Formats: sequence, structure tokens, C-alpha cells
Amino acid sequence: MQEKGNISIHTENIFPIIKKFLYSDHEIFLRELVSNAVDAVQKVKRLSSMGQYNGELGNLMVDVAFDADKKTITISDNGIGMTAEEIKKYINQIAFSGAEEFVEKFKDSKDANELIGKFGLGFYSAFMVSDKVEIQTLSYQDGAEPARWICDGSTEFEITEGSRTTRGTDIILHINNDSEEFLDKYKLESILEKYCRFLPIPVRFGTKKSFDEAQDDNVDDGVDADGKAQRKEIDVDNIINNTAPIWTKTLTDLKDEDYLSFYRELYPMSEDPLFWIHLNVDYPFNLTGVLYFPKVKNDMEFQRNKIKLFSRQVFITDEVKDIVPEFLMLLHGVIDSPDIPLNVSRSFLQADSNVKKINSYITRKVADKLGELFKADRKAFEEKWGDIGIFVKYGMISEEKFYEKAKDFALLENTKKEYATLGEYKDKVAPLQTDKNGTIVYLYTNDPAKQDSFIQSANKKSYDVLLMNSPLDGHFISNLERKLEKTSLKRVDADVIDKLIEKEEKIESVLTDSEKEKVKGIFEGAISRTDMKVEIDSLSPDELPVTVTMDEFTRRMKDMAALGGGMSFYGAMPNNYKVAINGNHKLVGRILKAGDEAQQKQLAKQAFDLAMLSQGMLTGAELTDFVNRSIELI
Repeated sequence: MQEKGNISIHTENIFPIIKKFLYSDHEIFLRELVSNAVDAVQKVKRLSSMGQYNGELGNLMVDVAFDADKKTITISDNGIGMTAEEIKKYINQIAFSGAEEFVEKFKDSKDANELIGKFGLGFYSAFMVSDKVEIQTLSYQDGAEPARWICDGSTEFEITEGSRTTRGTDIILHINNDSEEFLDKYKLESILEKYCRFLPIPVRFGTKKSFDEAQDDNVDDGVDADGKAQRKEIDVDNIINNTAPIWTKTLTDLKDEDYLSFYRELYPMSEDPLFWIHLNVDYPFNLTGVLYFPKVKNDMEFQRNKIKLFSRQVFITDEVKDIVPEFLMLLHGVIDSPDIPLNVSRSFLQADSNVKKINSYITRKVADKLGELFKADRKAFEEKWGDIGIFVKYGMISEEKFYEKAKDFALLENTKKEYATLGEYKDKVAPLQTDKNGTIVYLYTNDPAKQDSFIQSANKKSYDVLLMNSPLDGHFISNLERKLEKTSLKRVDADVIDKLIEKEEKIESVLTDSEKEKVKGIFEGAISRTDMKVEIDSLSPDELPVTVTMDEFTRRMKDMAALGGGMSFYGAMPNNYKVAINGNHKLVGRILKAGDEAQQKQLAKQAFDLAMLSQGMLTGAELTDFVNRSIELI
């Protein structure tokens, strides 16, 4: 038997196109060929279970062997094999995958779709690294003859009688000069580890010589009770994959240690996760997986791309944008779905209805899990809030559906380390912190140490102060104001406390109008800065004599501009501060009664500098002057 011909394609030479455009990375060839081999093995296994193949299955396996001297890589399987006619159909006619025929033939058999292997373009990725590709194959069908196919990268091929004596297929790659890096043992091992470590059929790797020796010795590997391939003692010929990873098992068969063990296998240098979510859905799409909540530092030094996407246990990518909601890109774990649409290289997602459904499902599943944890053990949930709060807040900001579920378990923390849900907090502060216009005012701090004097002023009035010191909290605060009815959030140092929550009742001033004008003039002369606006307020005598603040709106706009929020106009605005002079403080009375203008100015300057110092705003020469003046006054 000998036949020569041309591959059925519409372009004169498809191989340069494959090399340049279809695959972003040449290492993909190994993934494609090994996964095709796994498909072939799964097909014969399935045919046997359905009574369509009555021969001995033997030890189902895929072998990857390399020979550095002969510059070959061979991918071998003992799957269904091919006849010469099937080679013409599946290999020569690139546009036809064979999947349709297989589905049609066994459409009434359960899970037949899982066994579809797509020959065609995946196979032709071999030419990215090869000068010549050879196929040696023998079909499972009774009376089949072995066949050999060879092609040198042109559109011409040759089919002759093959030499294979057992069922299955060998794909032999004759590696080109530009791709000799793939003849390195460690390079090949790293690619197999990346793409094939969880394939459902055992995959062995070694040198061609080691495989030949093992075959001569009739060494049998077998599979253990857990479905994990057993390893040989021969270190050059070992099995590189776990055929039954955790996401393929049912929830009831798994214990906490199984999830933790798998996490350590995926991320050996990471701390144990806080908890995990097991995904398993078969309608309206198929998806399995495990998502882990890692321990997160509050500085938002996140490592994205930690979720690995698989399709039938073949690794596809760790860029899962669109499939996983943006706010959950910080999670770790695996997702496996045959329903996620991929391009020919299986590497890039297309935005379609399935992807959107999967995204929505994951969002709902995560929200439900967090809600369950909150209800089951609130104390434990509160203890984890420092780590999971960043996810929850991010989700509430970015996903409307997540917000609707999360508002029942999202926590607000105050400066006393007390936690409350949104509803609980409203009930807690509304009686005292509702202003004269009926607006509930939530006070917050982003730096408790720096803003301590303001917090103490709030506490004197029995007001509560929230802790909002994560990088996301600026956005979270704005989100809450949009969502919560008649509610305003103000940083505790945005004004004097009586102005932050204005009430109907007023504290009377001990100063006359003329004395107020005089005090204002003294301080304006002492401060002598255009960015500081002096105001005389009637406050409790217990409050500080001088307070320096920036109003909530201006500071927020400047903070957003600093974060690159597209508000450069606000970033360029001058720093306009308010200097609130407490006219009822005894120090102000002392300044008025001072012997001369110089002494009045000195005391006013000292009081102002103390206010600046408390805000961390006194630096350089001004700080040195303050220290020297303090020594003189002492």
C-alpha cells in the first residue's frame, strides 16, 4: 500500500499561518498532541464500556519520549488508532474534526461528548517545531491494517503500510534546528507539568531508550485505588500526572485535608487558605472546580492570574478574565469546563452567553458561601473579615447582584474593633448621629493614630467612628453613599465635630462680635498663609483651641486625583484648609488679654502649630521654629 497526495486545504501552504497566527506560544504543540492522545485513549475506553469494542484494553497510557541524538519527540497512545481512510479524513482534511460523526454514532450514550477529540488543527501544531511529522497507527477495528503517514511541512503527504503491531497511534516529530530547545529533558518536563499534570489518563515521560528498555522488560505501571498513576522506580520513565484531581471528585467524598493538600500542591509556597468553594454544575452549562480564598495583605499587593482554567483536565490558561468576575480574580484555584468557547489554540476566551452565565454562577456561588459562613459562625466570620473584607467590598462596588446579597453579611468595623452589618449599624447610630436635616452621618477614620484627637472629640459625644483604612475604602464609601438612603459619610477630621453632625441646638459664644474679629485678625497675622482660612466657632470649652481641617468633598476629590481617577482638575486645586478657632476655649481668652501684640501673635502661632503638629503637617523649618518657641515659652 502506497499513496501520495495533497492535503485538502484552501490556502497553498497552511503551515506558515499556523506558526505565525494560530498559536501564541510554540510549546502549545505538546499540549495539543498529548491531549489528542488522551482523547483517543478515552474513546477506546468508552467504546469498550458500551460493548462496541471487545478486545483487551490493557494498561491505558500515553507516552511522551524524546531522543536528543535523533532529534525526535514521540507521543504514543494505545487508544482507538486510525485506518488509512481515517487518516485521510481526519488528518488530510483539516477542516473536518471527526467530532460530529462520533457524537452522532453514540449520541444516545451518556457522556459521549466528553470523549470527543478534535483531530485537525491541533495536530498540525506539530509543524511549529518539526521539519517532518510521521504517524504510525493501528485501528481498534477488527481486521484493520497498520498505516503510516508522513509529511515534510508542505501540502504533500505520503501514506504507506505501517509497522505498528498494537492498537493505538505514534506521532513522531522530527524537530527542526530552530526548536532544539524542546529536546531538553527539563524543558519538556516543565511543559508537561504545566499543561498535563491533571490529565485523566496516565502520561509517562522519558527518553526513547528508557521506553524501549521498559517495553523489553515488560514493566507494568498500573493505577492505584485513588485513580492516581503509580510511578516506576526508573526515574527517566515516570508518570507525571494525577489522573483524579480534587475537582473531579464528589463533595461528599472529600475532607478538609483533601482541599488543603490540593492547595499546597498548586501553591507550595503559600499560606493555607481561609476557606474554599467547590463548584459543580451541569446545567445550563458544565463546570467543576474549587476556588480558594487566600490570606490577603491589606496593602493590595495581590497576585492575579492564580486561577487556572482547564478543559476536560487539560490546562488552558491562567488568564480567566470574563469567566471569573473582576473582584474574584484575586482568588486561587481551578475551573474546568468543556463549555467555555476557545479559539483554535484553546488559549483565548470569546465573550459569549456561556461565559456570562458562568460568571454569574460563580458570583452567586461565592455570595451564597459567604452568607452561609456568616450565619453558621459569625464570630469566625468576623475574625476572617480582615482578609475577606477586601473581596466583599470590591464585589459590592463592581457587581450589583453581589451587592444585593452581600449587604446582609458585609461588616463595618469601628475603632473599638466592634463589627456590625449595614442594617445593624444604621440602627445603632441613627438615634445620635442624625443631623438637623434628617441625614444619618457615619463618621470614619483612615488613620486612627493620626486622627486620634478628632476621634476623641467624637467619642465625647458618644458618636461612633468607623475604621476605613483599606485602599478600597475610598470607593467603598462613595458606593455606600449611593446605596444608603439619606446617609452621608464624613471623615472625622473633615471639620470640628459640631459641624460634622449639625444639630438644632447651638453653643453660645463667650466672645462679643468685636472680640471675634480681633481674635480672627490675631490668628490671620500669626499664620500668614493664603491656603488657611480662619473661622471663629462656638464650641465646647473642652474641645481643642485650634483645629485644622480640609472639608470632605475637597479632600475626596484630591484623593481620587492622586489615585489616578481621571480628576486632574481637582489634583491641581490648591490645598484650602479651614482653621477653626474655638472662641470658648480659655486659651483664646488668654490671647486676648496678653500684654502686647507680639505676645498675642506668639501664643496664636503656638496654638496653630500645635494643631498642625497633631495633623502631621508641621515639618522642616516650621517644626524647628515651633520647637525653639516652645523652649522659650517654657
